[in-house]
Amino acid sequence: MRVSPDTTSPAVPIIIDCDPGHDDMVAIMTAFAADDLDLRGITTVAGNQTGEKTFLNARRILSLIGAHDIPLARGCDVPLVRPLRVAEDIHGDSGLDGADLPAPRERVSPLHAVDLIADLVSSSTEPITLVPTGPLTNIALFLRRYPELIDRIASVVLMGGAVAESNVTPAAEFNIYVDPEAADIVFRSGLSLTMVGLDATNKAMLDPDDIARLTASDGQVSCIVGKLLAFFAGTYEHVFGIAGAPLHDALAVAVAAAPDIVTTRDLHVAIETKGDHTVGRTVADVYGVTGQTPNASVALDVDVDRFRTLMFDVFSQLDTICR
Repeated sequence: MRVSPDTTSPAVPIIIDCDPGHDDMVAIMTAFAADDLDLRGITTVAGNQTGEKTFLNARRILSLIGAHDIPLARGCDVPLVRPLRVAEDIHGDSGLDGADLPAPRERVSPLHAVDLIADLVSSSTEPITLVPTGPLTNIALFLRRYPELIDRIASVVLMGGAVAESNVTPAAEFNIYVDPEAADIVFRSGLSLTMVGLDATNKAMLDPDDIARLTASDGQVSCIVGKLLAFFAGTYEHVFGIAGAPLHDALAVAVAAAPDIVTTRDLHVAIETKGDHTVGRTVADVYGVTGQTPNASVALDVDVDRFRTLMFDVFSQLDTICR
């Protein structure tokens, strides 16, 4: 399966930092299946559910898709300075409600997530792209603990934030809201950043017919994914009145391989950490009124048909692998 038409380009080495989560699950699947990506490792962080639950979910996802050798490490269980807020109303008590998953993969790294990222980055012969799809706690701590490795990061393609959308308060997207201080560190880092936020990811959706097609499949992976996304779509409809399952995190992975799947604009983005009503807001200077140099390439739209085709290619390929 290819997410990019350029078959001559080498695979992009990435590390996913995630908080599984239904859409994180599909992000991991996409990275594992894509020939365009070289998935070097996975780390987990508290966010959609507690750190214990997101780590367990990552282990179960890797068992489901037969990813036995990808390094996996558990990271931070709380944000840098704030109490943890989880998304039980969206992802359920387990963080991945909706279907039974196989027993969790036993092989895990003894390292903390931050140290595993450092180990993978320092041992790589080429710069690595970080793809965070949860709160940015682990990434911020990596930047603070290992500043000598910052030059070894090719880019950060993160799912979070928005210019005009929000989903946890009237002002903020969930991942940034959970740990705005960590996001502030990342956005001030000087790294090459792509912000794949709700302006694009809310459109990267599988609709009820797509989900029914997956659920009815005889594929080992597709059937389970369909049931999980049916739960996810149900909570989205209940909470937001949206019919379908937006695969926010999978879009960030797709962008890491094929940046042209989204339409972007270079903007300066600041993170609000102190506002009474706006904590976690990604304040994008759309009109250039601050005069500050852009620090992020911000996704504003997505090629929905291309993304949807990609998702079904991923599930089909994993059904073949996992027979």
